[in-house]
Formats: sequence, structure tokens, C-alpha cells
Amino acid sequence: MDALAVVLEAPKQIALRRLTLTNTALPGGAGAIPLDSPDALAPSDLLVEVRWSGISTGTEKLLWTGEMPPFPGMGYPLVPGYESVGRVIAAGADVADRLGDWVFVPGAVCYADARSLFGGNAQRVVLPSARAFPIAESLGFDGVIFALAATAYHAIDWNAPPDLIVGHGTLGRLIARIAIAGGAPAPTVWERHPARMDADQGYSVVHPDEDPRRDYGAIYDASGAADCLDLLIPRLRHGGEIVMAGFYAQRPSFAFPAAFRAEARIRVAAEFRPEDLTATRALVDSGKLSLAGLVSHVRPAREVDDAYPQAFLGADCLKMVLDWSDCA
Repeated sequence: MDALAVVLEAPKQIALRRLTLTNTALPGGAGAIPLDSPDALAPSDLLVEVRWSGISTGTEKLLWTGEMPPFPGMGYPLVPGYESVGRVIAAGADVADRLGDWVFVPGAVCYADARSLFGGNAQRVVLPSARAFPIAESLGFDGVIFALAATAYHAIDWNAPPDLIVGHGTLGRLIARIAIAGGAPAPTVWERHPARMDADQGYSVVHPDEDPRRDYGAIYDASGAADCLDLLIPRLRHGGEIVMAGFYAQRPSFAFPAAFRAEARIRVAAEFRPEDLTATRALVDSGKLSLAGLVSHVRPAREVDDAYPQAFLGADCLKMVLDWSDCA
């Protein structure tokens, strides 16, 4: 069995090409058994027909530009993506009850002739049942936001939720929405680009030059800018914390004296865990958290060569989603 997949052949060289799918019976996927039919699935594997997949402007942008720091499994050609949603169309013997489920797919390792970093942007994927996260089909393409929403949830310390968020892209908006959904006061959000200054769901968005405040207790940076610390440390109150919630290609650094005077704390937020997906789904299902309005662009998967640059370079593009329906 094969499937069309987004393949980064090299930095800025992207194509849609057909790859052989494998099951996950052996570690690494590429060493596993090729799927001649769905019956070849490993007992706990699922075959998912992907409907939509998101393009990450963090890690995927770094893979596209070639700026990704050394990373386990790094190399080209690769299949990117960890923000896909679709339906289970075949299931291994041990998980047959999952046939027909609508699921979120946080990546897959199932290609015989390409690396998976992170393997989700394809027409069909094979993955272990435990990694296919059930979500409401009614979410439509907004379901691709689950990975980023879970990342935002994971970043928040509920004992010190954000009172300032830096960056009003998708991650910054989600941190603000989730903080409010969890009962925290509405934070201030900084944004420099006019196209992203729109107010969103009960909090204020300001240009940093127009904010005189210098007593923030918890600043969450969602900009991914490695030089952010020298700007943010002087805005902390004594003992305040900066949470680095983005992904930083360059080496972050800061001048020590200001951090010393503030007795500043710096925390790095890593990727989401399964429990963060569960907590995020509970907020969505309860109606406290909306994922709507974050997908700004949807393009057919066959237009990947235009969709990827637009996702990374267009200031008006919050989240680009690939539609796989025309690849059936």
C-alpha cells in the first residue's frame, strides 16, 4: 500500500509524492513490513485516511529553511507534520473496535523510503492505536489545532499563569484562551505586526512600545525570537518568571546584570504529553475553550509548493491547513 505524502527533499525543496507505507511491527517503521493490504497491519496498528493536516510555523518552518538544530532522526528526504485529523479505515486485530473513529494524529513513522519528522502530512498514515487520539468530528479542520493547543496547555503553570504573552500568532492566542478558560485573569498580549493586532476573546493586544508596565510576574514568550530575553527581563517584577514557550533555532542569551537584579527565573516549556491532549479536549468539549478562528487558510494538498511558503512568510496566515480530499 502507498500514499501521497508531503516530502521535503531538501531545504526549500518540497513535493507531493507517493511513498510505500509500512506497519509498525518493527522499530523505526522503515524496517517494518510493507503493507500489501490492510490485513498486513500489526495487531495494534490503525490505518487512518487523513482529511486535513496543519503546517507548523515552528518546527516545520525550520525543517523547510534548513535551520533545524540537530534532532533525533534528522535528515532528508522527510515527511513533516504532526497536526492531522482523519478517520480510521482499517484496524489491527487487537484494536478492531476503533474502525470508523475520527482521530487526531500527532505524527507517524510508517514510510519505507523517507524519514518521518514528524510524518503526519500524508494522504494515509499508519500508527499505533495508542497514538490516535479521538476527537469530535464536528470540529472539522479546527481539529488540527489540538497539538498546538496541548502545547499551550503544557506551558501554563496554573500557580503562575501568564499576565503577559509575547506574540499574537496561533500559539500566543491559544495560551491566552486556555489561561482564561482555566479561570486565570485575562493577560496582556504583545504584538508588533499590524495584521495580528486584532483583539481576541476577552484580552487586550498592544504594541510593546505602548506598554509602560514593568512589574509582570509571569511572561510567556510565544514569539520564538532568541533575543527576547533582554527585552523581557526588565519588564519583570522581582522574582518573576519568563516561560520560553516557542521553539528557538538560535541560541538564546541575555545580559546577566538585569536578570540578577530582578532575580529572574527562566523556564523552558517542552512538547505536549498525552495528558495535555486529554485536558485540552476536556476544555473544548465543555465549551470553555474554542479552537475556532485560528485556521486562516485552507488549500488543497496538491498545492503544497505554494502552501508552505505562504504558511511561513505570510503575516496574515495564522494557520495553514492542507485539504487531502482531492487526493482520494
